[in-house]
Amino acid sequence: MREILKSFPLQVDPNLIVGYDGVDDAGVYRIDDERAVVMTVDFFTPVVDDPFDYGRVAAANSLSDVYAMGGRPFAALNIAAFPENELPNEVLGDILRGGAAATKDAGIVIAGGHTVSDAEIKYGLSVVGLVHPDRIITNGGAVPGDTLILTKAIGTGVLTTALKADDLPDAEYEVLIASMATLNRAGGELMEKYGVRGCTDITGNALVGHGFEMAEASDVALEIRAADVPVLPGSRTAVEKRYLTAGDARNRTYVGETIRRDGDVDETMEHLLYDPQTSGGLLMAVPSSESETFLEELRKTYKEAAIIGTVIESEGGTRIRLV
Repeated sequence: MREILKSFPLQVDPNLIVGYDGVDDAGVYRIDDERAVVMTVDFFTPVVDDPFDYGRVAAANSLSDVYAMGGRPFAALNIAAFPENELPNEVLGDILRGGAAATKDAGIVIAGGHTVSDAEIKYGLSVVGLVHPDRIITNGGAVPGDTLILTKAIGTGVLTTALKADDLPDAEYEVLIASMATLNRAGGELMEKYGVRGCTDITGNALVGHGFEMAEASDVALEIRAADVPVLPGSRTAVEKRYLTAGDARNRTYVGETIRRDGDVDETMEHLLYDPQTSGGLLMAVPSSESETFLEELRKTYKEAAIIGTVIESEGGTRIRLV
């Protein structure tokens, strides 16, 4: 996608603070000296069977892009594709109810939307939010010495693949849904208080892929302690049963030779680091002096939140160093 965008005409506007020329989570457009609009859109095919759960997860995923920029979402539009005359309309109704539940938790309104007929179900949101132009948090603000904090455990890709094979225990499914449906709202709203300098949400490019983007945008490297990265229950078993996604291989290609392994990272954990996530957590670079207090407050909402590494100087093209 980054290669495709290179051929797209560059948008020049003095009020466009964050555009598509980088790899940030959302676009930001200045309204005046005090306000800028944060804009994003995201949708995907079902990752779980229950329509209501799918709607909640898809909406939470869409909202994360605004939170990752330090923004406060205030309204959204539904985006849906549904196979007419093939499934009961109640299924679409349940998906939309799930999305409405997530936006209610976010304290925002759904102002409308658009639905098209399609052979495959798709759902998500177009979200708008506000942020002060001087308080935008991009993925390019990390500096050496910062502490890396991750708000949610990883492993959603392999677990949803196991679910599709009808090989995910009920208890692990409940934890999976709870994680994906948890909004990144609390993390986003705390970032300014603790001086977070760089942030991104962890989705399809996996922890190492989005970490690579943060490192590249900040011209630094991320030292990630693999043993400290939280993983969802059952995710190691899912990897061992080879419930891997196509995104695993794509993310390895995406990161390429910019990753260096200096630690004893087992094969199972390595797969989880490349595992594409749905509605994953926020990866934040925070001043080390604030990290422990920040983590303590984050854990009131995100029990699995953890310090997973440090921002370091980049040497020899390395962007991710696994230890």
